[in-house]
Parts: sequence; C-alpha cells; structure tokens
Amino acid sequence: MYFSIFVDTIVFYFIFQLYSVTTLMDYIIGVDIGTSGTKAVAFGIGGEVVAEYRIGYGILNPQPGYFEQEPDTLYMAVIQSIAGVGQAVAHTAPGNRVLGVGFSSAMHGLIAVDEQNAPLTNCIIWADTRSEMFATQLKATAAGLDIYLKTGTPIHPMSPLCKLGWMREHLPATFSHAHKFISIKEYVFFKLFGRYVVDESIASATGLFDSTAFDWYAPALALVGISKAQLSTLVPVTHTLTGLDKQAAKVMGIPEDTPFVVGGSDGCLANLGAHAIAPGDAAVTIGTSGAIRMASSLPKTDSQARTFSYVLTKDLFVLGGAVNNGGVVLSWYNDNFGVAGTTIEDAYQQLAEEAASVPAGAEGLIFLPYLAGERAPHWDANAKGLFFGVQMHHRKAHFTRAVFEGIVYGMYSVGKVLEEISGPVHVIHANGGFARSPMWVQLLADVFNKQVLVKESVESAAKGAFMVALKALNRITDFRDVLEDTVTARYLPDLDNHQRYQENFRLFERLYGRVKDEFYHSPN
Repeated sequence: MYFSIFVDTIVFYFIFQLYSVTTLMDYIIGVDIGTSGTKAVAFGIGGEVVAEYRIGYGILNPQPGYFEQEPDTLYMAVIQSIAGVGQAVAHTAPGNRVLGVGFSSAMHGLIAVDEQNAPLTNCIIWADTRSEMFATQLKATAAGLDIYLKTGTPIHPMSPLCKLGWMREHLPATFSHAHKFISIKEYVFFKLFGRYVVDESIASATGLFDSTAFDWYAPALALVGISKAQLSTLVPVTHTLTGLDKQAAKVMGIPEDTPFVVGGSDGCLANLGAHAIAPGDAAVTIGTSGAIRMASSLPKTDSQARTFSYVLTKDLFVLGGAVNNGGVVLSWYNDNFGVAGTTIEDAYQQLAEEAASVPAGAEGLIFLPYLAGERAPHWDANAKGLFFGVQMHHRKAHFTRAVFEGIVYGMYSVGKVLEEISGPVHVIHANGGFARSPMWVQLLADVFNKQVLVKESVESAAKGAFMVALKALNRITDFRDVLEDTVTARYLPDLDNHQRYQENFRLFERLYGRVKDEFYHSPN
C-alpha cells in the first residue's frame, strides 16, 4: 500500500525552471532531500537562481502508523536531480562551472544498515508513529525530561531515539545485526564517498546528541542499547568531502573532485535561506508538514518540553516547533472532497478560492487538523481530527475554509509558545508551498497579527544549503554576506479578522483540552 501527498503510486517526475543567464558564471547546487521529493537548485555566486530540477516520490505505508521510504529511491532522486539541474544550466548557458554541492535534508529518519552497508530497513521517516508506546512511557519519566533538556529533541515517535527503542523490542534480530543507524543523508554520502558522516544539525534532531557538549549523549545511547561506534562521525555543517564515486559522478555529469558540503537539516537551513536569523524574525514553513522557527545564539529548551532546540552551528541554534498537519491535511481534503481530474496546484487554487467565498472564521465552524496525530506543542500521537459547531447554514465552502484555518491555528498554537521562550515575533518569513497562495498567506498574517513577507524564492532550505556551501568554500565569511532574496509580496494583518480569529482560536484550544483524553479511547 502506498501513501503519497501528491500521487497514488511512486512516480518520478521533474520540474525545472530556467532563468535567463547572459554570461558564463560559476554556480553552486543546493540539494534539498524532502519528504515528497528532492529538489536541486543551481545558484549563481550572488545567490540568484539559475535553474532548478525536482524528482518526486511517494511514501510507503505498509500498515497503520508506519511511514517509510526506500533508501535507494531517494538516493537515485539525488543523483537524477543533480544531473537534471546541471543539464538545465548547460542548456541555458553552456560552459558554466559547478563549484560545489551543498545539502539539506528532512530530519528524524532512521535506517539500519549491516556490516556490508546494505539497508536492513527502509528509512523510517518523521511521520512514523510505531514507537508511540515507547515515547509515551519515556516522556513520563525523569530520564525522558533529562534527554529532552540535553538534546533539545522532544520525546515523540518522530525521534530516532524512540524509533531505536521500538526496534530493539520489536525487531531484535534486525537491531542486533545493525552495524550502523543512520539518516537518509548519511546513506547518500556513504554511497557517494564510502564514509559515514553526520552533520551536527541532523544529529541534534535525533534525541541522541548533547547540544551543549556537541557530542553523542551517553545516557540516551545507553537507554536504547547502542554505542557511538554504531553512529556516524560527527562533523560541522561546513564539512566538505571530495573524491566522488566514479559512476555516480559520471551520471551526475560533474567532475569527481567536485566538493560536496554535508550541510544541515531542512528546518535550520530554511531559516538561514530565508535570512530569518535576526532577533524577532520567524520563518513559517507549510509543505507536507509545517513548522515555525526562530534563531538564537544559545540553545533554549522549554520546561514543558513543547518546542525543539536544534543546532545549525556552534553559535547559531534554531528554536521552534513542527506540526504533522500541514499540506497533508489539505491534500487529504482535496482527495476526498475536492476537485478531481486536475493538477494539485490547480486544485489548491480552487480550494483557496472556495474558502475565500466564506467570511473569516467560517461562521463558527472549527476544525482540529490532527489527522496524523500531532507534534508541537502537544506531542500527542493519538490526536485526531474534528469538525465542531456544524449547523444547517454551513455548506462545503465553510468546511474548506475551516480546514485552511485549522492548519494555521495549529501553527499559531506553536507560535505562541515560541514567543514565550524566544521573545516576540516582529515579522514572519513565509516559505514552502503555501507561500504561493495569497489567500493562505493573508490568513497567516491575520491569525498571527504579524507582517508576513514572501520572497522571490520560497524554497529556502535549498538556499540555506547553498549558503553553507558558500561558507565552506570560503566564498563568504559570514552568512549575512549573502544578499536576501527580493521581497515579492508583503502581507499586513487585518485587525477585524484577527479579532474574529482570536475568538475561534480560544475555542480551538479549549476543544483540544476537553477531548484529548477521548482520543486514547476512540477506535483507530
């Protein structure tokens, strides 16, 4: 059985966009290994986009709560996307030279590999909830709180720590035969260079990494019964490897000595790529899932363990919270109640137009969007979706608007907590697929009562990977040396709408508080 955000079966496809280039130039490729696809973006040294190329894929769902991806599918997507963007650049301006490749990757994936470096498992991704019982039991203990405070990774089934605890109990043969436990980016780099390395940014999202000592956290490793030797060598995000596998280099169409910069996690790099690293700046991403993040010069955890604290560099941390229920909820709604026989982009546009036909607040209809459980701020894998307040005057458009609003309310619940920890948000940088929808971005501005900026490139994780590569290759000394993308749209909040949303949001929060215990008893 397959689950996919955009397609019903695993489909490889590409999207590339060419930009006018009148002179030869050196360029750097930023690669973002995401949940629904891998995108390679070629940037000129000044940060301008030269070309981009995308390979999409699906998610395996072999049984309820299990969400996986086949490692070699993602590896080939990396190879093909780099090859594709190189061909797109060559088509635009033959003779351009690639200086290096930087990487961003989704967090929380786990692959067990044997001594021959072959996968024993698929990549168990962030959405997987099979370790729910382990996570729930650990979260209730002093050891669980200690691990959160030391690592900055909330105790939740998304965490590789919890996945390892589940594997040790339920797949003992696989667990005992595992030579290494790695993420998808580590798998890609091993295939390309024959070495197991993990950047501190990805490592800091495992629940196994001490974000103050910058080393693996021994009590966490002992809890799940693994050793440092079973984990990759820790390296900074600027760590660079050369000496590509010959066949891979040939397929990608780049020289074997092309520097590959390990880069970081997609969340941290999205903030960097959006230039949301100053006090008061927040980045909101809504793609398959969603997140709101702010930067800090120090790691900061929450006494109630509601937010994460991840590493980008030793003096730059990214704080925030991720939600499970972003675009995946809209995709579910469209698949079941939306527009058939059209592209997903057209379908989303039509849903947005339908939602816009209804007043802000959906005339009292409230939607809890927790179709896939929830991460921040509740960390409740049992949470479920709910429409509340349905009356005779509500029609389909009201439900459509309530879905959009419910997703943003979920983001706002995280944003309020983040402001408690990090200080007030002054401006929001919007990135991810939702930033292409004016209706959705205006909704965000109105709910948060903040100015929201949309920039020329909304795929900021790839831009962040490019910026790290620039620094690794000594092309810049500070990330602020890179010019920001042009602001293409500026959304100001509507105060009347904000007040209406505040009333609905208070009800939204009360609803979850009152029904959350029932989620544990309701049938799956």
